[in-house]
Amino acid sequence: MGLAEIKARVVSEAERVGRAQESVTLIAVSKVQPNERVASVLEEGHRVFGENKVQEAAGKWPAFKEQYDGVELHLIGPLQTNKARQAMELFDVIHTVDRPKLANTISRLREELGHCPRLFIQVNTGDEPQKAGILPADADGFIKECLDLGLEIEGLMCIPPAEEEPSLHFALLKKIAHRNGLSGLSMGMSGDFETAIAQGATHVRVGSAIFGERDYS
Repeated sequence: MGLAEIKARVVSEAERVGRAQESVTLIAVSKVQPNERVASVLEEGHRVFGENKVQEAAGKWPAFKEQYDGVELHLIGPLQTNKARQAMELFDVIHTVDRPKLANTISRLREELGHCPRLFIQVNTGDEPQKAGILPADADGFIKECLDLGLEIEGLMCIPPAEEEPSLHFALLKKIAHRNGLSGLSMGMSGDFETAIAQGATHVRVGSAIFGERDYS
């Protein structure tokens, strides 16, 4: 599909539901994509990218950031506490704060480093045992715990179960965010980002529709 078409679809859906186009940030998910594909999207002028793994991002993005001004890097994959320092030095936004141990580590490192990326809490809206994220029943308490640590939480993130209607999960995430006074909603991927925008997504994460299919070999 390519970047231009995805951007046009984001704008079209935002306008259709009466939202300003700038209220939706398109994150180009560049995980497992070869550098030449990433460079071509950078050359088109896009500057907001998402990566799943700290190690992969560390091998790719410092050089790109030197070459291209204004890059904003989002961590959208699970974060191990032993990678938290590296993540906080590399990423501008972390979407996957999902447990007290990680929140405490980020709080401590924020004091040490003197800065902190923007933060989203990942909610496991489908109660899937194999998936990261705080359970919906525990979300209110965990949000309060993070705020009590002095962390500025921008919003919530979810990845709906593949076989379920995503709009139900987007609506649940929005409800949890609203009652906790959070404005950020990181939801929607290549197959459902328009549904997410209609539900209020502020950040949509689109990879293969922009870059082409990933080669994991």
